[in-house]
Amino acid sequence: QVQLVVSGGGLVQPGGSLRLSCAASGSILSISRMGWHRQAPGKQRELVAGISAGGTTNYAASVQGRFTISRDNAKNTVYLQMNSLKPEDTAVYYCYVLALSEGYSRRDYWGQGTQVTVSS
Repeated sequence: QVQLVVSGGGLVQPGGSLRLSCAASGSILSISRMGWHRQAPGKQRELVAGISAGGTTNYAASVQGRFTISRDNAKNTVYLQMNSLKPEDTAVYYCYVLALSEGYSRRDYWGQGTQVTVSS
């Protein structure tokens, strides 16, 4: 099994920055894709950013140019640097990894959500 621990999030003013981290642990054999989703009140969960094992990234159009996803494979950790935050970025952010672990087939694992609130 794989456990994910998320850190970061909080309250920030419009135009500010936050950095989210998500560390995976457990009997991990390999991690392919990592990424972040978010869910705002009354809305469906949406993909924010993803990163492949080789470092290829993709972003939602709404965050392109403002958010940067990265990963540290040695630490099994994915990061989301969020700059120029807007009130519409307010949501609960969830990390996920697609991982192969001992005794389990490759599957998605989700971290606990972390609240990001952008407000003056």
